Amino acid sequence: MYAVIKTGGKQYRVAAGEKLKVEQIPADIGQEIILDQVLMVGGGESVRLGSPLVAGARVTAKVLSHGRGEKIRIFKMRRRKHYQKRQGHRQNYTEIEISAINA
Repeated sequence: MYAVIKTGGKQYRVAAGEKLKVEQIPADIGQEIILDQVLMVGGGESVRLGSPLVAGARVTAKVLSHGRGEKIRIFKMRRRKHYQKRQGHRQNYTEIEISAINA
């Protein structure tokens, strides 16, 4: 069984036992969280689509860790204008493990 969930403005296809990194969620390490924005649930031949959300569907996940992603370097330059700007960014993330999908 799998589900498509929405969290942090992005959509993820998840299955039970899977680990993934999502946008930072304010929760403690080891805490169970419930993701209730489920867009689709599928298993075998049956697929349930929501409009926009599947009614009564929930995904339970466990918070494994928090961290920061790779550094992205931003460089802006205007030729012949003596303008250069350097900037860096590291995005915060939360690593979660999907425990169960309740449809």
